[in-house]
Formats: sequence, structure tokens, C-alpha cells
Amino acid sequence: MLVDLMMIFLGGLVLVLGVLIGVAFLVLLERKVLGYIQIRKGPNKVGLMGIMQPFSDAIKLFTSEQVYPLFSNYLSYYFSPVVSFILSLIIWMLIPYYFNLISFNLGVMFFLCCTSLSVYTIMVAGWSSNSSYSLLGGLRAVAQSISYEVSLALILLSSIIMIMDFNLLNLMNYQNLIWFFFFMIPLSLCWFSSSLAETNRTPFDFAEGESELVSGFNIEYSSGGFALIFLAEYSSILFMSLLFVLLYLGGYSLSIFFYLKLSFISFLFIWVRGTLPRYRYDKLMYLAWKIYLPISLNFLMFYLGLKIFLL
Repeated sequence: MLVDLMMIFLGGLVLVLGVLIGVAFLVLLERKVLGYIQIRKGPNKVGLMGIMQPFSDAIKLFTSEQVYPLFSNYLSYYFSPVVSFILSLIIWMLIPYYFNLISFNLGVMFFLCCTSLSVYTIMVAGWSSNSSYSLLGGLRAVAQSISYEVSLALILLSSIIMIMDFNLLNLMNYQNLIWFFFFMIPLSLCWFSSSLAETNRTPFDFAEGESELVSGFNIEYSSGGFALIFLAEYSSILFMSLLFVLLYLGGYSLSIFFYLKLSFISFLFIWVRGTLPRYRYDKLMYLAWKIYLPISLNFLMFYLGLKIFLL
């Protein structure tokens, strides 16, 4: 029993360290790629070709002074970034990697629960700061995430119907011959853009709209609080990239090809940020309810009919 607990603890530790290092280098990749898109260098001073830049940024942020608004709801304000970061790490338990010794039979349900809860941390962060800008950013994030989680769940159901199992591990076995991407191209593209909206990324970054909300829901956060929000966001980006690979690009394996696929999807998140302008808010809602929802429902009925016909 004690040995099992120790193994689970060590597995969790490996997971946390892996995610943090992955996030650090994803941030570096983003700054480099955005630099070259905008015809400039990006970070290139700290370490060889700027490779130590994320670590120096982390040290700078966590050693800065923590300031907080005088009229904020202090406990909620203080703990919402911490809860957000913990949720973004817990969701990684889903991934069937070889150290964690945990396999979820209802992994998809666990994913949907965690993503639904992450919205509350943004809402509480916006509300507890007691600032008009942050409150607006929090409300936008809630409306946006609720809208896109509906179509995310329905798109996910199409893949679940194909394998008739909630365990993400079994997606691998069904994609040995052909990737799901090839007969779910419209759904996979809808999933990708819904992932952008779910992780508050450009062109759907309305929770942090710099042009109208200064910095959105996180405007009152500094040093460690801001760093935790930042880490949670980039951890979610990495996770959604990994989930895309699991669902549509052949599943999970410890091979260099798997890491290339994961890196490519993460690169797409950055490429979209460097290329597309911000969407209009009413068009975002129109996209969710009038386009993605009917598409996902139609495909769900089609795959359900196909499964019944084949059985």
C-alpha cells in the first residue's frame, strides 16, 4: 500500500515537473515564433539563443512584490490563481503516460468536469479584484466558455460513439489503421477553433482584450498571482494540443513522431495568434450557437446512425 502511494506521488511529481518545463519552453517558442512573424529576433540574450529566458522570467515574477487592491475580496482574489493552476495540473492525470499508474475509465467525463470548473476561477478572479475591467473580462470569459463547452462536448461525443468507451487510452487502438482526422475533418477543425476559445487564445481572447479592457480579468494581478494564471493558461494550451493528437492524430505513444505532432499543434496555436486579428464578440457567439452547435449535432447523429448500421 505504502509503495503504491509512493509510486503515485512520484508519478505526480514527474507529471508536474514535465508540465512546468513544457510550459516554459512553449512560452519561449511562442516568443521566438511571434518575433520572426513580426520580423524581429525575440529573446536571444539570456543563455544560448535565449534558452534560459523562461526561467529568468519565472524568477523575476515570483520574487517581485505582491500588491493587491485595497477594496478587493482578498481571500477569493488570492486563491483563484492557485486553484486555476491546480486544476490545470489535475487535468493532466488523464494522460496515459507510463509513470502515473492511474487509468480513468471515465476520462472524458473527468476532462469535461475540470474544464467546466476552470471557468469559475476566471470569474472569481475577475469579480474579487473589484475592478470594472476585470469584472467585464471575467463575465466575457464565462459566457464564451459556456458557449464553446456545449459544442466541445458534442464534438467529443462523436469520437466516443466511434469507440464506444469513455477511456482515452482506447482511442489509440482504434486509430492503428487510419486516423480519425481523415473522416472527421470538419469536426477536428471545429474542435481546434473551440480549443482556441476554451483557452482564451487569439482570435477569441475576449477575457484579456487589451484594446478595450486593458488586460481583462487579470489586470489587478502582479508577480506570483499573474505567473500562476499565465502557467495555467499555457498548461491548458499544451493539454488541448495533446488531446487533439489523442482524438484525431493517432493517439498516444512515446515516439518522436508523437512529439512532432504535439509540437505542430502547439505551433498552430502560436501561428494563429501571430496571424489573425481579434474576432468581434457577437460573431464569436454566432459562431458557437449558429454554426458549431448544428455542425456537431448533425455529425453526432450521422456517426450514431453509422454505428447502428455497422452493428
